[in-house]
Amino acid sequence: MMTTARSADSGLAGPGDLDRYPFAEPPGGSDRVVAPMWDGADHDLGRMSRRASGSRGRGLHGQLVQQLGQMIVSGDLGADRPLVPEEIGQRFEVSRTVVRESLRVLEAKGLVSARPNVGTRVRPVSDWNLLDPDIIEWRAFGPQRDDQRRELGELRWMIEPLAARLAAGHGREEVQQRLVDMVEIMGHALTQGDSITFSRADAEFHSLLIQVAGNRMLEHLSGIVSAALQVSGGPVTGCDRPSETSLVHHSRVVDALAAGDGAGAEAAMRQLLTVHPEVERVVPAPREH
Repeated sequence: MMTTARSADSGLAGPGDLDRYPFAEPPGGSDRVVAPMWDGADHDLGRMSRRASGSRGRGLHGQLVQQLGQMIVSGDLGADRPLVPEEIGQRFEVSRTVVRESLRVLEAKGLVSARPNVGTRVRPVSDWNLLDPDIIEWRAFGPQRDDQRRELGELRWMIEPLAARLAAGHGREEVQQRLVDMVEIMGHALTQGDSITFSRADAEFHSLLIQVAGNRMLEHLSGIVSAALQVSGGPVTGCDRPSETSLVHHSRVVDALAAGDGAGAEAAMRQLLTVHPEVERVVPAPREH
């Protein structure tokens, strides 16, 4: 299985802790596999992969996608050298079929492109599907994490207040009841000091809110918000740690929805997204009228 590369503050290995992966292709396009330059021969990723068996519940295919994706996003795999399937398979001790399927997944995400006589190469960031939940996760633990935090904050600022306004006009009572349940769970978790349960209920709350807005296109963005909440440990969440203030604003959103008050729900959501003081660096706090 593949190892997971994350930043030091996540408690796992970061890109700087792993070997570089400059997969090389022989001059002239020969079929001969040329060994890459490895910094630190003591890192045998094949053995590390076997020891990591069961990580994240992914199979070999999923683990390879995860590993290569993180390496691309971190810059460990650049556009200057093609990705040679034979070399990848040899290094990670997986079949060529697994390598090919993994590269196809990465190509669908816009991370790589495969062309005849050119090979598979990393594409520029402008071509990446930055709304893909996997890429959101990989960027959150890479050198672009600060840019992504700002971008996700701005995106959520545009999406969620509108979703709250729209949700007030739709009578999906079963979903609104689930929103109430999430607030109750968050309140209980707050009293217990259970930040994990609080965060999970928080993520479910925001995802449900978008789903109840009644806009199918908007509903497809709920996965982006969920990914943002799961990977960010900072101001993007608006409530990155359990607090009475964030709980109050969640409750105000629910109360406005129950009253059919679209403007009130929107205002409460804007207040919720600015609970963390650092959010003001992303968007200005709403003025009180």
